Amino acid sequence: MSDRLPPLTALRAFDAAARHMSFAHAAKELNVTPAALSFQIKSLEEHLGQPLFKRLNRAVELTEAGRALAPGAADGFQTLTEAWRAARRLQDNTSLTVTAGPALTAKWLAPRLYDFARQHPDIDLSFSATLRMVDLRRDDVDVAIRFGYGPDEGLYSVQVRKEWLTPVMSPEVAEQFPTPESLTKAPLIFDDSIAFLRPPCDWATWFRAVGVQHNPEHGTHFSNADHAVDAAVAGVGAVLGRRAMIIKDLQEGRLVAPFKTAIESTGRFRFLCLPGVEERPQVKAFRDWFVSEIDKTAHISDEFDIIPVEDVSPA
Repeated sequence: MSDRLPPLTALRAFDAAARHMSFAHAAKELNVTPAALSFQIKSLEEHLGQPLFKRLNRAVELTEAGRALAPGAADGFQTLTEAWRAARRLQDNTSLTVTAGPALTAKWLAPRLYDFARQHPDIDLSFSATLRMVDLRRDDVDVAIRFGYGPDEGLYSVQVRKEWLTPVMSPEVAEQFPTPESLTKAPLIFDDSIAFLRPPCDWATWFRAVGVQHNPEHGTHFSNADHAVDAAVAGVGAVLGRRAMIIKDLQEGRLVAPFKTAIESTGRFRFLCLPGVEERPQVKAFRDWFVSEIDKTAHISDEFDIIPVEDVSPA
């Protein structure tokens, strides 16, 4: 029995029909007539020497041979699609798709993108604001910016500065709670998006850093960091805000950080792409801009006594 592969068009017709379990729907997907698709599948069955589908009255079912072929056919066309997409990207030096979390996109990236666009008018930049795990080999994404720990095996990774956290609030709320001790009576806002950090970067940890024994459990909880920061801007209370999420609101006076003690997390932002992709002109331009924008506000860290979270975690 020969292992010579049948024509690719016949395998493609089979793959579509196996996914839809309908010749009509598969023909529509491939933009061919049902008769043409049926002919392709019939030729594939003749090449194999046995049927791949049971033709029922108003439906089709895979035979045992069809069930054996379907997964490999699907995987094969997926692999071909990924390879073709990767090859086409090598010729594209103007389009760039970046994925980042919704909070970072809203609070840090979006306010700065005018500057990048002005510097690089030839780059068409697209953003996908999501925390969904992406596969840079499969998904139509060039760069991922993620916060945490990884793992980042098999990827080009640039780790930027660690994040520190400090209480921030509106100027009006700050007037009511002028000391760390008084903050124990303040309405507190919780950013639950960082609950995964170890050791924890929570209110209890910050209070220990300033010598106050207080483990607050009640307050307003948000699953997104930007929503928690926006609540603080609106005067709801104080939030233990991450540097990247609060920096612009601090600079523009919507928030104040009255206590100059911050805790430094073990997590950090990473710039991620496939190995070799970092040398593509638009990716390199975005990476350099991203790092330089972070460095522009590095001096603000000098205003705080930044304590590594490991130094104030419970024994």
